[in-house]
Amino acid sequence: MFCPKCATQNVDGASFCRTCGANISLVPQALSGQLVTPPAEDLSGGRRRRNREPSLDQAFKHMFMGIAFLIIAILLSRSGMGNGWWFWMLLPAFSLMGKGIAQGIRARERDRQAYLHAPPVTPSFPDRPRNPDPLMPPVPSVTEGTTRHLGVEAPTRHLDPSERK
Repeated sequence: MFCPKCATQNVDGASFCRTCGANISLVPQALSGQLVTPPAEDLSGGRRRRNREPSLDQAFKHMFMGIAFLIIAILLSRSGMGNGWWFWMLLPAFSLMGKGIAQGIRARERDRQAYLHAPPVTPSFPDRPRNPDPLMPPVPSVTEGTTRHLGVEAPTRHLDPSERK
């Protein structure tokens, strides 16, 4: 089998090229047209950190746990029991608070990006009845209505002080 990177001939069944070190374990499958099956997921309860979506619930949980560690560290420093090791309680406190803040920022940014890339909502208006006549009369303008009244003189009223009641 030949290496696709450097074209060196390698032993059949080799996983890596002997010259350049490229991974050639999938080359026979690619040449035969077989599908590569992904490895089965670990069902033993292993943790997968990177693929988890950030959520505000997790952010608040980490923030409150960090605050709880900080309160415990402060209480131990004030009491006589935690002579020198109260300081080590600050490490998980600040670590959890930082993780909570980071997850909160990522969750809000994800929500903002989802909002910005959402399709626009178009309002739906009820269908108006249409006039089958394509030639509609022109709409009367405001100018025509006001100029009609300019030619007519309005009656003038004279107010006499003696007419008051």
